[in-house]
Amino acid sequence: MPEPQTTELPNPFQFTDGRTVRTPDDWSERRRELADLIINIQYGGLPPTPSGITAQPLFTHRASRFADASYTQYRLIHDDHPAFHFRLDVLVPPSGGPFPVVLTGDACFQTVSDEITLDILQRNFILAQFSRVAIVPDLYNDDRTTGLYLVYPDHTFGALAAWAWGYHRCIDALLTLDTVDPNRIAAVGHSRGGKTALLAGATDRRIALTAPNASGAGGAGCYRYLGPNSETLADNINALAYWYGPKLRDYLNKVDDLPFDQHSLKALVAPRALLTTEALDDLWANPAGTFQTHRAAREVYRFLGADRRIGIAYRPGDHAHTRADWRTFLDFMNHQLCDQPTELDFNPNPYPDLPPAFTWQAPRD
Repeated sequence: MPEPQTTELPNPFQFTDGRTVRTPDDWSERRRELADLIINIQYGGLPPTPSGITAQPLFTHRASRFADASYTQYRLIHDDHPAFHFRLDVLVPPSGGPFPVVLTGDACFQTVSDEITLDILQRNFILAQFSRVAIVPDLYNDDRTTGLYLVYPDHTFGALAAWAWGYHRCIDALLTLDTVDPNRIAAVGHSRGGKTALLAGATDRRIALTAPNASGAGGAGCYRYLGPNSETLADNINALAYWYGPKLRDYLNKVDDLPFDQHSLKALVAPRALLTTEALDDLWANPAGTFQTHRAAREVYRFLGADRRIGIAYRPGDHAHTRADWRTFLDFMNHQLCDQPTELDFNPNPYPDLPPAFTWQAPRD
């Protein structure tokens, strides 16, 4: 069992000037304040939104191994800087629509398996995949001489912000397709891709369901509450600083001074649907700390009358995006976006003896 931390999680209902959130309008103001703090300190800001994205079809065919789904590969072109473009692959069920969309940026290292792809299509969901490293590379150094860094050389965004921008631009393109239901788009990702998906969902309200898997520190994990052998803020900054913005280094070895923790990032998703999937033996991703951020973010969902919109799921095992994780996510998506009944428990407590890492609660009438 993890040792209790000495500093509790920051209260998302308290403004930096000391005021307390009392109403939904107050929360809207506080949400903007939190978003500015988190995006600027942790991620170095987001890349600018372009005036447009052109989705140029490269080819289309019927994918016989996927029940004759329509497969189209698109080149997504930045209208303001046409030399910058990347690819989006879209599989659409063979008839009907418009359909909900499963969007992932993990095609760079793990394309969705045939089995899960068929499951997605048989549920009448579109599968859209892109490679986040086509936006900026993931080279374990701060080389800013390629990709989107060249488009915006004077900006300080890190790789996670650039990859999240990729999700946003894919949504720009998807919304031009008459097969897409614009109100039922889900963003999912694993590990650093999970960190990316969570940031994308927190910063784009067009994403109806955000689903980070095994995302750890800088994702759904917790900086202040550390389970055994879990990744710390210092680990991230010392080894992977290029993922983040330069201001985060100011909090190296001073995590208690950070004016937020990752429950605050989750709170930015509210009241839209949010599912965190974790593995109990994936200690580096801090599954106990992730439960603490879930508990804390759920207070915001409760305040907004949306506590059934936030879920968490645990399985035995280690760091992976397994068939079980995918099926849990797809079941949650069916429940949240398609109003399908479910008997699954999306708010289990795998740590019944672990007290909450905070003493504040959602304001009550």
